[in-house]
Amino acid sequence: MSTTHRIASTPAVRTQEEIVTSAHARVWLAVLRLATGFIFLWAFLDKCFGLNYSTPPERSWLNGGTPSQGFLTSDAVIGPLKDFYASIASPLTDWLFMLGMLGVGLAVMLGAGIRVAAVAGSIIMAMMWAAEWPPTQGSSNPLVDYHVIYGLALIVIAVTLAGDTWGLGRWWGRVVHSAQWLR
Repeated sequence: MSTTHRIASTPAVRTQEEIVTSAHARVWLAVLRLATGFIFLWAFLDKCFGLNYSTPPERSWLNGGTPSQGFLTSDAVIGPLKDFYASIASPLTDWLFMLGMLGVGLAVMLGAGIRVAAVAGSIIMAMMWAAEWPPTQGSSNPLVDYHVIYGLALIVIAVTLAGDTWGLGRWWGRVVHSAQWLR
C-alpha cells in the first residue's frame, strides 16, 4: 500500500527578474534607488551635522537646531494648513522627521525594507508638499514638484523590487518571506 505524502510548500519569494525582465532596466532602477536613497540620507546627514549645504553648522541638530520646527514655523509653510503645521512643530516632530529621513535613506540605499520605506517616505513627501501648497507665483510647477517626484520614485522602486539589484533585497525577501509587506 502506497501512501502519498503531501509536502507543504512555502510560496517562492518573488524576485526583481520576474517583474523587470530587462537587465538594463534593473540596473537603471538600482541607480534610481541609490540616488533616491541618498537624497533622504543626505537630508539627515546635513541637518544632523550641519554640513553647510542647506544647514549651516550652527543650525545643525547636534548644535541645538530644530530641523522640522524651523521649517514648520517658517514663512515657507503657506496656505490653509499653515496653522496646523505650526501647531505640530515640537521636539517630537524633529525626532520623527530625522528618524524618517535616516530610516528611509538607509532602507532604500541598502535595498531592504523598501516597501515600508516607500510608504513612509511618500507620506513625508506628501506632507512637505502640502505644507508649501498652494505654490506661490514664480514656483517651478504648481502641481508636480520634487516632493511628488521623490514619492513616485519610491513607489516605483518598491513595486519593481529594485533592492534586488546591487542591494540586500533578495536576501531580505527570504528573511521576511512570511511577511512580504516588510520587503
